[in-house]
Amino acid sequence: MTAFSCSSYAGTTVPAQKKTMKAFASEQAFLAYMKKFKTEQRRVMELNPPAPPSPSPVMANAAAPASAPALAKIEITGSRVKSEKNKEDGITNVQTQGVDEGDIVKKRGDYLIILRRGRLFTLKVSENNLKPVSMSNAYAPDVNPGGTWYDEMLISGNTVVVIGYSYERGGTEVGLFSLSDRGVLKYQATYHLRSNDYYSSRNYASRLIGNKLIFYTPMYLNGYGNIDDSMPAMRAWHKGADRKEFKRILPATRIYRTDQELDMYDTSLHTVSVCDLSRPAMTCRSTAVLGPSGRVFYVSEDSVYVWTSPWRGAGKKANQSSVFRMPLDGSAPTAIKASGSPVDQLSFLQRDGYLNVLVSAEASGDAMWRAEGKAGDVAMLRINLNDFGDGTGVTKFRNYKPLPSLGNSWGLQNRFVGDWFIYGSAYGNASEKAYAVRYARPGKAQSLKLSHDVQRIEVMGSDAIIVGNQHQDLKFTSVKLAQTATPVSTYTQTGAVQGESRSHGFFYRPSDEEQGVVGLPVLSQDGAAVMFLKNRSLKLSSLGKLDSKASSGIDDACKASCVDWYGNARPIFIGDRAYALMGYELVEGRFINGAIREKRRLNFAPQNPVFISE
Repeated sequence: MTAFSCSSYAGTTVPAQKKTMKAFASEQAFLAYMKKFKTEQRRVMELNPPAPPSPSPVMANAAAPASAPALAKIEITGSRVKSEKNKEDGITNVQTQGVDEGDIVKKRGDYLIILRRGRLFTLKVSENNLKPVSMSNAYAPDVNPGGTWYDEMLISGNTVVVIGYSYERGGTEVGLFSLSDRGVLKYQATYHLRSNDYYSSRNYASRLIGNKLIFYTPMYLNGYGNIDDSMPAMRAWHKGADRKEFKRILPATRIYRTDQELDMYDTSLHTVSVCDLSRPAMTCRSTAVLGPSGRVFYVSEDSVYVWTSPWRGAGKKANQSSVFRMPLDGSAPTAIKASGSPVDQLSFLQRDGYLNVLVSAEASGDAMWRAEGKAGDVAMLRINLNDFGDGTGVTKFRNYKPLPSLGNSWGLQNRFVGDWFIYGSAYGNASEKAYAVRYARPGKAQSLKLSHDVQRIEVMGSDAIIVGNQHQDLKFTSVKLAQTATPVSTYTQTGAVQGESRSHGFFYRPSDEEQGVVGLPVLSQDGAAVMFLKNRSLKLSSLGKLDSKASSGIDDACKASCVDWYGNARPIFIGDRAYALMGYELVEGRFINGAIREKRRLNFAPQNPVFISE
């Protein structure tokens, strides 16, 4: 295990910072650089062939024209994007207020829009209604959806956006649908963004701020084939669309790099694309940085951060990682070197002029299932945003605050809650299950005495709730965050486990500063359900469950995305109503005399309800 030690930084100096990173001066300069890179990469590979790699994202089968393509229209504005999303429609458990995240269910007015197994559904959920309204394939009418995963959805105004990954058609697939005032879906257009697979067991590929759609998409560089194969590009889909129709959305003058030496086996073009949904035809602009392939990305109110770190030998040397800050207003990125790697996007918080990050000695990003590995030694890194520069600077040792290790435990969970940071182990035999630290102030981390492991850490008002198992029982522990961090009460659901592990499976609806309701899908011998807990001054008590009654093994004639990689169950709160989404079931409940009572339910599987069309 590699520790965060003073000796790792003893000789570190911090060069004078420049304001921003520098991009390639021209297309010719970039091509010359890549020619040299490819020649060196081939030489290294021939002399020292790489060992078989560990599981990594599958490369997109996206060819490009042999000649340099023309650039698609690129829209760059100088204004900061702002969220105009109606808070009443916010039903997703997001990390950052005002930054929506792609999910399987969204709300617009009296309608829920649900993405499941390659189809979109709208359901009316007004005070006196629970009925199916519209159904549509989540892909273009004339496309073969095989080999494509449609996993994330967002809504901006009356535009529903479906994000998928296609191994057949060139990478990230973006489908646009209109939503009428009657809740009817109508297909509008499909676009392809050339990329490699962005999948992460914890993170999400898309964010939405106002009408700005934000994607992170990696492209892995190799020394074979045409360099255009590795360049982000976009095309509008139509019947008979050809790969030659891809148009670059990343000019060389928007590609940045630091002075960091690149590994010939392990280099990626980390691309952030911002797409404008306010125009009749979607337009996108891209910015990219060159770095190692291990990555985690995080979106704050005004920037996208991409932390790159080596997959090979992660954490073995100091300052192998780079942290890139890419402003959403289109201005040039800044960067700084660092050590270690975050576990996932929840390891980040931009606040009060600082970027706060939990870094781990053994983590190597969150691609695919890498976030579930060992964390090793950990530290809190606190970077002043003014320290970001042209990427040659290095974070000072004093910016790292070593934290207690969880030993050889796997699946580290972490979360910023107010002035506190909490982390814990999901798997392993660590004697201490979780710690809390006031990340912005000096002081020791506090051990949280829990009777269970840590599978989920969530915000509950100004405090926290930690969820995990003790043997066969699922436990919920409330934690008071004041001058100290103090576990207050634990509720036990016997013979149960979480039904969803992603952050979107949880939701907390506050009723005031001291009270609220927790919702979480669970599985037990009785089947699937969404359970609800009452929080009253951090005392947790049961409000009951809304159970699934759907029959298993029903053939829904699924043609695409037939595995629920992003889950299929969510708690949903609308006014004084609560809903349990479980597969194709939506169950409505009301809170009566301190308990949740089922009022009605709907099975909206494709063969059951009658949908209307435009």
